[in-house]
Amino acid sequence: MKQKYYLALNAQEHRLMIESLNKLRNKLIADGKYTDAVDEVLLKIIGAKQKKFKVIYKEA
Repeated sequence: MKQKYYLALNAQEHRLMIESLNKLRNKLIADGKYTDAVDEVLLKIIGAKQKKFKVIYKEA
């Protein structure tokens, strides 16, 4: 069974992750290397559903 991981990102973090992966992809292209892995992750992040939720902080 494959494990699933979830990330909770706000809009700024989401944008920053996409920009960083795109810069990495551009660098790999410039170096003449394969971009398959970066492309796959980038498409997953771009196509991911955004879900709103509340974070409740409790003091122990």
